[in-house]
Amino acid sequence: MKGCVKTVLLALALLFLAVAPARAHFGMIIPSDEMVMKGESREVALHLMFWHPFEGNGMDLVKPAEFGVVAHGQKADLLPTLTPQKLKGHDTWKTSYAIKRPGIYVFYFIPQPYWEPAEDCYIVHYTKTVVAAYGDDVGWDQPIGLKTEIVPLSKPFGLYAGNVFQGMVLLNGKPVPGAEVEIEYYNVGGKYSAPTDYMVTQAIKADPNGVFTYAAPKPGWWGFAALNTDDRQIKGKDVEIGAVIWVNFHEMK
Repeated sequence: MKGCVKTVLLALALLFLAVAPARAHFGMIIPSDEMVMKGESREVALHLMFWHPFEGNGMDLVKPAEFGVVAHGQKADLLPTLTPQKLKGHDTWKTSYAIKRPGIYVFYFIPQPYWEPAEDCYIVHYTKTVVAAYGDDVGWDQPIGLKTEIVPLSKPFGLYAGNVFQGMVLLNGKPVPGAEVEIEYYNVGGKYSAPTDYMVTQAIKADPNGVFTYAAPKPGWWGFAALNTDDRQIKGKDVEIGAVIWVNFHEMK
């Protein structure tokens, strides 16, 4: 009889795991300032993480395979500038970058593949964010040549909470019709709580042109992650690749 009870309990546990909302992983790159203006510090601090942004816990991010900035039509390697930083016992990375002239600066990183046993696959999130400097706002809507990326159709800075953000999901340079996009809020300090687990990570579908639309209800940093399966495998396992962009929304005062 005891064996039957154990079997039933195990089955219920597996059923719960099967139906429980998945905890979304997000590559994160958060700048200290996404709009550098005259009279402000030119030094922009950047924090790289692999995290559950709403719940405030994460995984170790080993030193990325690639980290850089695209500005003025050129790509610069910033990988040597990274220094390790512990956050809640997990490995993250920090650096700073001096903005020397007006322009659009797209910071990005490509992580080492992360093995996720719960999903039986590797995860690689191509992660980026956009910093505008000194009034220049030309070029924010251009791809930077990542294997998969979200190209903004709404200016990814200077947004108020409640504004609509639109983006186009690209994979190998082409739009992804009906791409699923996961969205999470970077809940710094655990200020907000979700009424149910279903509301920790929100999800929307892109249209036939790979375009999605979302209105952020609260000020702060919001992450958008469009997930696809890579055309390669690692050690016989699938690779989930995510196109991730982080966008800050401001409170109107």
